[in-house]
Amino acid sequence: MEAHNLSPEKPYIYKKINGSTDVVIAFAGTLSFDGWYSNTSFGETEINTTLFPSLRSVGTDEVAKVNEAFARRFQDILDKSSLKNEVEKAMSKGRQVVFAGHSSGGAIAILAALWCLECCRTRPEGDMLVHLYCMTFGSPLVGNKIWSHALRRENWARYFIHFVMKYDIVPRMMLAPLSSIQELLQAISPFINPKSQYSQRDAVARSSNALNFFMTVMRNASSVASYAACNLKGCTNLLLETVSNIVQLSPYIPFGTYIFCTGNRKLVVVENPDAVLQLLFYSSQLSSEAEAVVVVARSLNDHLLYTNEMQDSLEMQDVIHLNNLTDIPLSSNVDPSDEVASMNSALNDLGLSTRARLCLRAAGEWEKQKKKNEEKIEQNKSSIRDALSKIQEYQTKCDIRKVGYYDAFKIQNTEDDFKANVKRLELAGIWDEIIEMLKRYELPDSFEGRRDWIELGTQFRRQVEPLDIANYYRHLKNEDTGPYLIRARPKRYRFTQRWLEHFDKVQAGARSESCFWAEVEELRNKLFAQVQDRVLSLETAANIWIQSSLLGDDVFFPESTYTKWWKTLPPQHKQTSWVSEKITP
Repeated sequence: MEAHNLSPEKPYIYKKINGSTDVVIAFAGTLSFDGWYSNTSFGETEINTTLFPSLRSVGTDEVAKVNEAFARRFQDILDKSSLKNEVEKAMSKGRQVVFAGHSSGGAIAILAALWCLECCRTRPEGDMLVHLYCMTFGSPLVGNKIWSHALRRENWARYFIHFVMKYDIVPRMMLAPLSSIQELLQAISPFINPKSQYSQRDAVARSSNALNFFMTVMRNASSVASYAACNLKGCTNLLLETVSNIVQLSPYIPFGTYIFCTGNRKLVVVENPDAVLQLLFYSSQLSSEAEAVVVVARSLNDHLLYTNEMQDSLEMQDVIHLNNLTDIPLSSNVDPSDEVASMNSALNDLGLSTRARLCLRAAGEWEKQKKKNEEKIEQNKSSIRDALSKIQEYQTKCDIRKVGYYDAFKIQNTEDDFKANVKRLELAGIWDEIIEMLKRYELPDSFEGRRDWIELGTQFRRQVEPLDIANYYRHLKNEDTGPYLIRARPKRYRFTQRWLEHFDKVQAGARSESCFWAEVEELRNKLFAQVQDRVLSLETAANIWIQSSLLGDDVFFPESTYTKWWKTLPPQHKQTSWVSEKITP
């Protein structure tokens, strides 16, 4: 709250906590309308992947969306202030940096913390991550589903703690499109301005503008929450898809740990983002028309009362963690001796109806289903390893015969070739199922970041993709469909390659060694003068892959596709190429 009193030239407070190694960087909120919304319906835009490279889906390569106004303001602070130097100095001394903010200052704190995490990710001293937290109070939503997914994948969601008052309208505000609240937002602006006079705020809170603003935001929140709940419950009605195409829904999704303040000194902690979205809607419901005036006034007043609420709630330490969402009681009347009585009391304080509790249960059930899907996939590990072992045996047999397994598979002359094809198809089926689950977000968000699956996926891609390429060109599919890499490369290889590139923190395409044969097949049917640069690039990459044992010497066997093609290249090129040391004229 102190940060709001800063001059526009100083966007944050930097303060060392007495008796602690902690440093707090608290960002001021903005009072201008442009600091909240840009010109699109919900003010969203693709995030700057140079500044935030991790905020994307690794498999689909879909980039996260962020509120453009908040992102623009943070970039401005980063460019024009000493924030970067102050953060680096504090962290180099081993201090824990706590980024904080109230209202739109919370949105800037979130972006600052994410920027810091991205910086830490690129450094070898990854243990610096434990020295960072972000705490927001009444912060608006900032990012979309990809944003939430990426933070859980990177295990970064745990660094973000968001306090929300039961009726505070600001954390729900971004669920409404700009067109529906633009004029109303201007009218209720004293409540996003802590410097305004109490008498001014009181008059606004009792006005029709306040009521219209509250009802508009909550009506849109209802649409978003209902649509999300239908998906959580597995609704397959085509009407649901039709409605989503007609009604424009907010892209914003919660992330991190949310702590809801019930208003009577209790705190309810929720980590499941689907459950948080439901709570943002259901905890602000009107029980009767007579209650409207009180609730509407509180929806605005609560936004400025976090200081007192925090002091009261933290003194009481009455904290309920909604970890087991599937155990939530559906009835508001529970025996006081029941083990869920304290949970039920907190849910009653939030005013949750039976329908709201069902939605929370659905969020818990969906989370459980994701874990069950992961357990099912885990059972395939042994089958994958066994099949890869058979492919490796096939490759070894081919090497003994001095016929590369790519060329042997392409020719398909022996029973071993047939058996290798069976294993290829078995593996394709298993991995296609995994990839489809990832595309539909039916696995835990952390799955894409699991090292064991990244390594297994890489082994699969490097061993089996050459066989897919051989099969593709054996049947001359390139003549009808086009180049393998452009037209036909399966998602199971695209996804697993991106996993490794993200894990290794390298640019897209840097781990394309499994595509070597596809490039050879395309180059060998073209005039050298047309593809000279591509030939040189391939040879440079192949040299690195050979030295790293990612390509084997079977590439240079006398009867290999590569050797035969390379021998047809112009003499002046062959004389200067390192490949001449590997291939006998």
